Amino acid sequence: MKHTLSIFSAVLVLCSAIVIGCEPADTGEGTLSDGIDTTTFNFTGDFAGPLGVQLWSFRNYIQDDIPGTLARVRALGFKEVELAGTYGMTAEQFRQELDNAGLEATAMHVGYELLRDSLESVLDQAETLGVEYVGVAWIPHPEGPFTVEMARQAAADFNAWGEAASARGLQFYYHVHGYEFQPTADGVIPFDVMMQETDPEDVAYEMDVFWVTRPGQDPAALLRKYPDRWKLMHIKDMREGTPTDDHSGGAPPDTEVPVGTGMIDYAGVLAAAKEVGVERYYIEDETADPWGNIPISTAYLETVAFAQ
Repeated sequence: MKHTLSIFSAVLVLCSAIVIGCEPADTGEGTLSDGIDTTTFNFTGDFAGPLGVQLWSFRNYIQDDIPGTLARVRALGFKEVELAGTYGMTAEQFRQELDNAGLEATAMHVGYELLRDSLESVLDQAETLGVEYVGVAWIPHPEGPFTVEMARQAAADFNAWGEAASARGLQFYYHVHGYEFQPTADGVIPFDVMMQETDPEDVAYEMDVFWVTRPGQDPAALLRKYPDRWKLMHIKDMREGTPTDDHSGGAPPDTEVPVGTGMIDYAGVLAAAKEVGVERYYIEDETADPWGNIPISTAYLETVAFAQ
């Protein structure tokens, strides 16, 4: 998920001049104030969650209507979310909007530069928002491929940030994005360097299954290769026929499809994730129609079978 993190990084710590009025959204068991059903998920297969959603999925809507968008997210069945900014609100204001909608933020993405320059402020924001996990989704590398040297610098930064987060009862994590797997001329893979040089006690990882598949990695095998490091997962599927030898960290929008309708073996991925102890799962939908496609994804996850 290549967010416009510089924008989100800035708004995370800036106060909005306008406080959006809050009306309680959840007025009773199973309904919102406008009568929208808020049933949660009925997992009858082998996947049991916990299942949240990355709010980046609704980036084209939430900026214009925070309360309404969060209410719609809750109506999809979600009770927890992963954040990608606070959209001009202070952490206190956005926390109130989440509370009004009946949503809990359990994780948040923050820009690399913001953590580097304003670590304690970010951790203050995380505590206010109530998250447990604080992560980075993109390591800047504007002038070419992601190198081993960059991986080592990132690992050093992650260790420092992770230690600071751990001291405050939080877990730091890195969201893998695909560019980290491009091997050097002598076959060294920067991602392996990051894994080797980060402290397992302080630095966890979030697997984005799409972005791991895009550079040709096997997500189930990668989960098992580093079984103690993966704590979170982004669930999204890839259209049949999409090239899987790309290390750019990007892909055309039409290469993503609802979970269970694409080329990724999600039964195998989720079985491996359960085996290694992934703690939280978030659907991230970067298609043009998240409201229509996310229910297809959740319906698949409610019934998917993978027990051996």
